[in-house]
Parts: sequence; C-alpha cells; structure tokens
Amino acid sequence: MALQDRLRNIIRPLQLIWLSVQFHYAAFKEALRKDGLASLTHPTRIRDAAKAKLLIVAADGFIAYENTTVVPSLVGPAQGRILELGPGPGNQIQRYDPSLVDFIYAVDPNPHYAYVIAAKVKKLNLQDKYKFLACGVEDSEILRSEGITEGSMDTVLSIQVLCSVGDVKSVMREVWKLLKPGGSFVFWEHERSQDTATAVAQACLNPAWSVFVGCHLHRDIKSDILAAGEWENPGDIEVGDDPYTCLPRIWGVLKKKA
Repeated sequence: MALQDRLRNIIRPLQLIWLSVQFHYAAFKEALRKDGLASLTHPTRIRDAAKAKLLIVAADGFIAYENTTVVPSLVGPAQGRILELGPGPGNQIQRYDPSLVDFIYAVDPNPHYAYVIAAKVKKLNLQDKYKFLACGVEDSEILRSEGITEGSMDTVLSIQVLCSVGDVKSVMREVWKLLKPGGSFVFWEHERSQDTATAVAQACLNPAWSVFVGCHLHRDIKSDILAAGEWENPGDIEVGDDPYTCLPRIWGVLKKKA
C-alpha cells in the first residue's frame, strides 16, 4: 500500500500541472490575439491570467477538500479587522462569521480574481465588510491608504499562500508588524516533507509545479513563520503526519507576543 499511496500522491500533482499547462497555453493565445508579439514582453500577465483561471476552475474542489480539514474551524473564529493574504477566488469568504468581523481586507497581487470575489461578496451581503486589494502585503503605500498600518490588525489569515509568495521571510515580517500585540496569525500551509522519499518526489516535481501551479512544494514554512517575530505560543503549531503526500500540512493560530 505504501508504494500505491506514494504513486497516487505524485499523480495528483501531475494532473494539476497538466491542467495548468492547458490554461497557460490558452492565456498565451489570447494575449497574442489581443496584443500580438508585444504580449511576449509581459509574461507575468499571461501567468496571472492562467493561474487565476486554474484556481477559479478548481475552486469548488479545493473548497470541498478543505471542508474535510481543519480549515473551517480555523477561519470561522477569525475576528475584528482581518487581513487575508492571497484570497485567490475567495474560497474562504463563506467561512467567516459576519458577527465576529469588523472588516476584511483581502490582498492579492493578481487582479484577475476581483470579479469572482465581488460576486461572492455580493451573494453573502458582505459588501460593507470586505474589500479586495490588488497588491501584496509588502505594498505598504496601498495598505496605508486603507488604514492598514503597523499594529492595526486583529487577525491575519493565510490559507495555502506562503508557498507562492516571492520571499516568505519578508512577507512574515510584514505580517508580524501589522498584527496588534496579542493579535492572531491563522494559517494552514504545506511545506517540505520530513519523509526522505517524499521530499525527493517534491524536489523532482517542484520545477514544473512552481512554474505552472505557482507555488513551491519544499519550503520550510514553519521556520519562516517562527522567525518573523516573537510569538506567545510557538509550540501550538500542528504538523500533519501523512508521510506519503507531496503537500504535507502545518497549521495553527499564533498570538503575537505583547
């Protein structure tokens, strides 16, 4: 069974990579149709369009899978002024408890999610409590214009995001700064496997996965989170124990030390 489990957990990422290749090709053709060869000077736009299409199409599957995990129990208690990192197509919107939320700022540098998120926010009648910002957490000028300043956030939420940012350490330093003393960093991420054979599989898959899916399989996310600043409860981080998955999970609710 161990070999079958390993093969199954390698095949699944390959299927997602292949689907993403198709979306990248479609986005490339569309860019050529609109802008001709000039589109080749803006590969990031092609990548953003393809990645957004992939995650929008796969959103229902991701939501269904996350419903079998701790994710709903992590997101539901989020309270106060919330900064959500990388909302993508808004998979977490329906999991918030509006009675606990003062306001949600969702930051993602990919602008292609805006229309999907707007539709979900309207459906849930959260227009007065939710705003999508097409920027990263490092874009301090944009955040400041929205009142997102050092020590101003009650909660920062990160669900499968740190694997895809450019520099985890710098993002986490910004997260720690933005949190109020006693504020909560809520996360559910994947990182490098502690199982040697699975770690090798991650390393082999990562070049294609990082290009076409947009995240990295073998980052040491836990260390980067802990290195961001002083936390009251670093021992509360939980680590999944499945040695065969290429996406081993870590999760928790860390409190910024007062």
